[in-house]
Amino acid sequence: MISVAIVDDHPVYRQGLAMAVDQAADLELIGEAKSIEDFDKLGAEADVVLLDLHLPGIEGSAGVAHVCGRGYRVLVVSAAGTPDDVVDAIAAGAAGYLTKETDAEEITRAVRIVASGDTYVSPTLASYLLRVEKSTAAYKLTKRERDVLALVAAGEKDQDIAAQLFIATTTVHSHLERIRDKTGARRRAELTNLAHQLGIGPAHPEKRR
Repeated sequence: MISVAIVDDHPVYRQGLAMAVDQAADLELIGEAKSIEDFDKLGAEADVVLLDLHLPGIEGSAGVAHVCGRGYRVLVVSAAGTPDDVVDAIAAGAAGYLTKETDAEEITRAVRIVASGDTYVSPTLASYLLRVEKSTAAYKLTKRERDVLALVAAGEKDQDIAAQLFIATTTVHSHLERIRDKTGARRRAELTNLAHQLGIGPAHPEKRR
């Protein structure tokens, strides 16, 4: 039997996940929690943790890292499905990623794959990530250039981009010039369209302490 725990703050969806697990003969539900803090209190010894990204308290990639750090295999099941979300979760230690549109059959299949020690990303997300990776690689944009491009696409001005990324405005200008040189996109509207084509979402810079 594969033991499974669920961490999701949406009671209806959490119930749906629990039903999917209960209906699988080789899976056993051993705990449910609405936050990572509540999950810690459970002390459940699960083979796989189905984890939402948007939770009260610890959330996102920090939540993934926290649960993985306790020795669990994490399968993210989240409404967020952008390439950045997936990359951040996998980088934090997640062994798999599904969106909440995924059906019960695929969820239970993914649980088995993750429990066996392999990784699983839904085919839709995997193909999207591959296209984005190829497009980004073709332009050879750095992570910082992607961050700047994402904030341009969000409508931020150069000084606001500098403030959010903790860099000088002149450095923002330098990044933008390199992006323009690499992609050929000159105007801000063209840069915004480019960001959307590449699937580059809002940047999430780490704040300095």
